[in-house]
Amino acid sequence: MTTPSARAVLAIGDFRYFLGTRFLSAIALQMVSVAVGWQVYDLTGDPLHLGLVGLVQFLPAFACALPAGHVADRFDRRRVLMGCLGVELLCLLALLGLALMQSPPLEALLAVLAVMGATRAFMQPASQSLVPHLVPREMFPRAVAWASSSFQTAVIAGPALGGALYVFGVATVYSAAAAMITLALASITRIKTRLMFHAAVETGLTGLLAGVRYVLQRKDILGAVSLDLFAVLLGGATALLPIYARDILHVGPMGLGVLRSAPAAGAAVMAFWLAHHPLERNAGARMFLAVGVFGLATLVFGLSTNFWLSLGALAVLGCADMISVVVRQTLVQARTPDEMRGRVSAVNFVFIGASNELGEFESGLTAAWFGTVPAVIVGGLGTLAVAALWAWKFPALRKVDRLT
Repeated sequence: MTTPSARAVLAIGDFRYFLGTRFLSAIALQMVSVAVGWQVYDLTGDPLHLGLVGLVQFLPAFACALPAGHVADRFDRRRVLMGCLGVELLCLLALLGLALMQSPPLEALLAVLAVMGATRAFMQPASQSLVPHLVPREMFPRAVAWASSSFQTAVIAGPALGGALYVFGVATVYSAAAAMITLALASITRIKTRLMFHAAVETGLTGLLAGVRYVLQRKDILGAVSLDLFAVLLGGATALLPIYARDILHVGPMGLGVLRSAPAAGAAVMAFWLAHHPLERNAGARMFLAVGVFGLATLVFGLSTNFWLSLGALAVLGCADMISVVVRQTLVQARTPDEMRGRVSAVNFVFIGASNELGEFESGLTAAWFGTVPAVIVGGLGTLAVAALWAWKFPALRKVDRLT
């Protein structure tokens, strides 16, 4: 059978509308993340509060993750996404209102971010479990790569655009983000694919925990999602970029936007490459190698005092992370039955959220205790240790050859 080309995936109209929704919502949230980080650091001057920004988004997301997976498996995933985008639009309007105040209360800002964190808990499993319905099975690995490329392109443009618009005031950033979420809502309504609905087989707590049980039983999936959790939890330095931009590299808010874009630039290049040249063999081993490169790049960034070297390290970090992302997402979705995809995706989201938002809190806390540079160095070394330990503890994952 002839392997579908990368462009054949983009010829599917519903998948293009999905990419549009994903791109617009992602670029809006990335703009907001830059604006919130700089705004909070301006208000407090305390790295611990940067960590709190991540924590207040993670805790509600963690609490809502399992019910969100259940919702994604039982209801129209398109309508779930529409509802989530509507809530995000309201949150952005609330942030805009706070930005127009002369001295906005930090507590109110964190409360809005908490609602956005809970909303993402419902958005992610519905979004991830929708993709297999939009493309033929043989196109799925390429679709994952295209979706990742679209997301990472947004992550490149979002921080840079957010940093540029911040020059005109934080309210400008929130206004532009609200406009993009509105466009994302319009795009998701264009998807026409008929979805399968699954009757609830297990109810109550048993049904909610079904995704957890499935992941625990599948050692390849468990190893993949937990590897991402601990590697990025220790190695992520995103929360500390405002400190690097202002106090170490001295590049200001515009430089912060560029720094935030660098990992996404590397990731987008790698995702585009994988969309045209998917991993045919030795996927598991390549994922472990990529995590090791992620740790090394984190060490280089932590030690660097040169803006261009820091950019290069972050770009390499993004390339390595994208290989891990594509392998993990393809593995999880392709090896999970459709009636379980929402709940398994929710478990995956908990691991991703822990590695990102909780990782931001860990970075802020260790920076407050030991200093910014030592915190990043320790995190990079921890990532290398995790890659070696997981390669030993999960041999089935290390030996994964083909993803489909």
